[in-house]
Amino acid sequence: MTEDTKARPSRGGRAGRSGTKAKAPAKTKAPAAAPDAVLVEAVGEAPGLTLAQAEAAAAGEEFTFEQLGLSEPVLQATRDAGYRSPTPIQREAIPLALKGRDLMGLAQTGTGKTASFSIPIIERLTGGPSRTRALILTPTRELCQQVEESFKKYGKHAGLSVISVYGGVGYEPQTVALRGGVDVVVATPGRLIDHIEKQNVSFDELEVLVLDEADRMLDMGFMPQIQKVIAALHPYRQTLLFSATMPPEVEALARKILRKPVVVQVGRRSQAATTVKHYVYPVPKQKKTELLAQLLSAEAMDSVLVFTRTKHGADKVVTRLHASNIAAEALHADKSQSQREAALKHFKEGKVRVLVATDIAQRGLDISGISHVINYDVPQQAEDYVHRIGRTGRAAKNGDAYTFMCADEIAMVRTIERVIGQEIPRISVAGYDFGT
Repeated sequence: MTEDTKARPSRGGRAGRSGTKAKAPAKTKAPAAAPDAVLVEAVGEAPGLTLAQAEAAAAGEEFTFEQLGLSEPVLQATRDAGYRSPTPIQREAIPLALKGRDLMGLAQTGTGKTASFSIPIIERLTGGPSRTRALILTPTRELCQQVEESFKKYGKHAGLSVISVYGGVGYEPQTVALRGGVDVVVATPGRLIDHIEKQNVSFDELEVLVLDEADRMLDMGFMPQIQKVIAALHPYRQTLLFSATMPPEVEALARKILRKPVVVQVGRRSQAATTVKHYVYPVPKQKKTELLAQLLSAEAMDSVLVFTRTKHGADKVVTRLHASNIAAEALHADKSQSQREAALKHFKEGKVRVLVATDIAQRGLDISGISHVINYDVPQQAEDYVHRIGRTGRAAKNGDAYTFMCADEIAMVRTIERVIGQEIPRISVAGYDFGT
């Protein structure tokens, strides 16, 4: 169960591809975490599950949300959303979070991590006093909005209030809501600190802190702000940290803020989504847009997310696609909040089938039915590749990831292959491959 699982029409097969045979993923060491942490890797081994639940999982029987011991209001919300069975990360994490354990959840993007913390928090807060008792920190406005929607979806029968707090929008409405009292605050660190310093919000009664996409927040330089927010919180709380990857910076943060956590890991570190097929297209830099336009002419390319390295590059690609009569919009940090929201809305509704974005979109976009992710520029960090391609192949649906590789990007592609533990087939298109 991810945040949106409405399927698009299936796409036909694509014949005539050639390339190297993918190798089996290489084994990696389990991640270290805070001192005395417990590592849970396989479904059914989590200390949060009862013996009967673990045996049922091991026997391959269907595991339902009812078996997690959730209250009727939350179960009704999952049924309303059309969900019956939790994903592996949800099956492992929810029982532990319900027990009040500190938790580090590591799983591929698109596996339902948001529900893994929103559902147990809703269970915990239902029927309690009306004051700010849960805080979720996220790296981007888009993810902030998505988490807020998750709480509203699963808490629709619980009577809880939730607000998202981020920059780029009006300050006063947030101030009024925070001072009036709200159960759950979902925030980006910078704007939240503004409200804390102006004493617009009190966390004296806070019970749960969540750091969502912790690795991304640290990549974006949020560590000083995170430390400042944590210093304003009550030390006796439950802390949940979720991430798709765990670089050393995340491990160091976990050691500082988690108390004897359980580490729930589904899949191996830096593993790419298994529902995605990968392909590399060798192409000279000056021919990338021309190749993109040609690929977009295929009917199967019905919802395409294109990643560029720079904001200027995203705008340039959109302009060139418009010249080829291909509807596209750009999404990056130089766009106003209203422009970003409009671009996402048009893409979700299918009014444009191509969204060209910088890495601002590699986290927090849970859009149903993205058929293809195209790396117009090879990401400079292998971890970013994992997050980018995770925008497709979500909710157990299949997707394709294409990477355009010019001559000076070969080394970066090979680094990505080493990290994800598999070779990516090369697709040579006549007239575009720089080796021909």
